[in-house]
Amino acid sequence: MRLTLDALAVLDAIARKGSFAAAAEELYRVPSAITYTVSKLEQDLKVDLFDRSGHRAKLTSAGEKLLQEGRHLLRAAQELELSVKRVATGWEAELTLAMDDLIPLSRIYPLVADFYAGNVGTQLRIITEVLGGSWEALAAGRADLVIGASGEGPPGGGYATRLLGDMEFVFVVPPGHPLASATALLTSEDILQHRAIAVADSSRNLPPRTSYLLTGQDVLTVPCMRTKLEAHRLGLGVGFVPRSLVEDDLLTGRLIMKEVACPAPAPRLFIAWRGGNTGKALAWFLERLEDEKLLACLMGR
Repeated sequence: MRLTLDALAVLDAIARKGSFAAAAEELYRVPSAITYTVSKLEQDLKVDLFDRSGHRAKLTSAGEKLLQEGRHLLRAAQELELSVKRVATGWEAELTLAMDDLIPLSRIYPLVADFYAGNVGTQLRIITEVLGGSWEALAAGRADLVIGASGEGPPGGGYATRLLGDMEFVFVVPPGHPLASATALLTSEDILQHRAIAVADSSRNLPPRTSYLLTGQDVLTVPCMRTKLEAHRLGLGVGFVPRSLVEDDLLTGRLIMKEVACPAPAPRLFIAWRGGNTGKALAWFLERLEDEKLLACLMGR
């Protein structure tokens, strides 16, 4: 291996500081050591990295290319060093949070900002899942922590849970819909005659779940709660939605809430995490997720 991280660091310092002498000062070396490192690198690679014809040494095109790619290697090496230190101190290199689609991502961002303020170095990854997909993400190892998983988890265990809360669902129709003017409680027979809008379960291997649909009902299936709400607002169908997500729509009349003979039971949402994970980042989130005000915010209260 002719390239070394030390040689790349010297090249980087020269380019940033503007001279061999300034680079030597930054790296706490004598100028002759910097000159030797560059000369040895040029000799090993059999290319000229600096044009020395002028008053000051200037990078050649080959030198520019080596500097550009070398900085990627330096950053990767620095990140590797930090990752090793994080693991040694108990902080995970990466933590994946799976947010159930019932909870908008914006509600978790203040907590994420607080975590980053600690500057512990753990990288966060946030994914969204729908229905059974939240549990599957945990069981399959795609997520370390799930926020808002609904219903029961898959058999087999291996995870711990904590109640987040119950989410109220209401039945909505768009203005001008045939059901909008109904004065009596809507029965299943009334609703069955109209298209429902549903969100697709994001499970890959577990049996997909459905919610609040009637057998034989025409269904428009969309990929997420945001698109489901958009479809309702455009008059493409009817159905149950989380009340906390449509409060403004109900106030403005963009959607109309209707009483139904068979109300949707409020699903219980859980915080869940994989058992045996003793990382400090996971512990940090679990501790913060005990705060009642934060839990109420996540639930839209």
